Amino acid sequence: MSEITPDLVRHLGVLARIQLSEEEVERLTGQLDVIVDNIAKVSQVATPEVAATSHPIALQNVFRPDVPGVVLSRDQVLQNAPEATEDRFRVTAILGEEQ
Repeated sequence: MSEITPDLVRHLGVLARIQLSEEEVERLTGQLDVIVDNIAKVSQVATPEVAATSHPIALQNVFRPDVPGVVLSRDQVLQNAPEATEDRFRVTAILGEEQ
């Protein structure tokens, strides 16, 4: 027996605020029903002995080691700033805040 009905698809469309035509409802009913059936089949095969995984292949970090490099002096950092105050970048106020 099918779990996904046209009425359920229409209801899901309303919840998602998506206007669906009758053709879309019929097409999605069939597609969603196949998806639900496939999920049920996978659930039947899954056993407690098989560990859940998010990826079939183990992932590894491909980034370089986080090693500090040459850093800029404060003067070098601020030399191209449009405005600087007390050794800091000066920026305009936002969101209507007063300075």
